[in-house]
Amino acid sequence: MPHVEIKYSDNLDIDSKEVFDVIEYIINKKDSSAGECKSRAYACSEYKYTHILVTISLLTKPHRDKEFTLKLSSELERAIKLHLKQSVYFSLNIEYSSAYYTTNIHRIDGDTLDDINS
Repeated sequence: MPHVEIKYSDNLDIDSKEVFDVIEYIINKKDSSAGECKSRAYACSEYKYTHILVTISLLTKPHRDKEFTLKLSSELERAIKLHLKQSVYFSLNIEYSSAYYTTNIHRIDGDTLDDINS
């Protein structure tokens, strides 16, 4: 269950939902075990210089090594930048959760959650 957070200057023209979909697609194309990407975007009205920071958090797994991470980072950077319509300082961070990180689904009877196939 990857997490994606996008923090950006509020003068940036960006469709964050499109970017979320692209990120989720790329991660799952490279690692079909990843699943849904829980994603949030935060526009900031107080900033110095127009910028964007994309942080992607993944669980540590044996196949997610340095080579995997570098390839994923490169592909994500190219894809995200296709959705940016103006010059901007760009940062992308892929981080891995510790062994003690818990992620799962809390279900309530009768309630539904969207999933990757929705």
